[in-house]
Amino acid sequence: MKKSLIDIENVSFQYDYTQVLKNISFRVEEGDFLALLGPNGSGKSTLLKIILGLLKPMSGEIKLFGEPSTTFKHREWIGYVSQKSNAFNSGFPATVQEVVKSGLSKKLGLFKRPGRDAKEKVLEALKAVGMEAFMNRNIGELSGGQQQRVFIARALVSEPRLLILDEPTVGIDHENVQSFYDMLAKLNREQGITMILVTHDVDTVSNRISHVACLNQTIHFHGYKNEFDTISQDALDAWYGHSVRKIH
Repeated sequence: MKKSLIDIENVSFQYDYTQVLKNISFRVEEGDFLALLGPNGSGKSTLLKIILGLLKPMSGEIKLFGEPSTTFKHREWIGYVSQKSNAFNSGFPATVQEVVKSGLSKKLGLFKRPGRDAKEKVLEALKAVGMEAFMNRNIGELSGGQQQRVFIARALVSEPRLLILDEPTVGIDHENVQSFYDMLAKLNREQGITMILVTHDVDTVSNRISHVACLNQTIHFHGYKNEFDTISQDALDAWYGHSVRKIH
């Protein structure tokens, strides 16, 4: 039986007088590759912040790895990769290996220096994303897709069991998106890393994911990808509030 890594039960949240999430309930199990879908303003970013412990729900309960999120101590078990184009200054003067090594602070704490095996951990993380040949290059010299792989390596270096990616292909040219998703599928399949992927690119990623969750203030669907494939176009359009493309 697979372990439950995230249990969300009846979670609601609002900013001032605007309700963003209404009675959200779903779970993510060990080994899942979940695509989280929803229109802009549907509450996806708020839900991620609650899972990451950056916001507290107004009501409901969240358990992480079987423990209440309020007492959960192992935040290094959860890796997070944001939209690179909105979160990073490409002129930052650091090499690829320095960027990846900075991810160890999450596991060690801010005031502990990485040990002798830090370089080996960095190399392993870079190999996992196919970027070991670039370890001595300046991060600003890389393409958008290469930079995003480095940020995933930075998340991997602390050996997370769950990886959350918030629209990670923003800023990556279309020709490299397929190989990027192939890399994520390989990490999920070969290293057993559970993944939550926030994306609008459902057509491209559909043959890599195992589960789908449709969010628009509340969860309209959560289940296996092949179950999602049977949903009518009218139902999907109603959940989104506008016409969307169905997974092929």
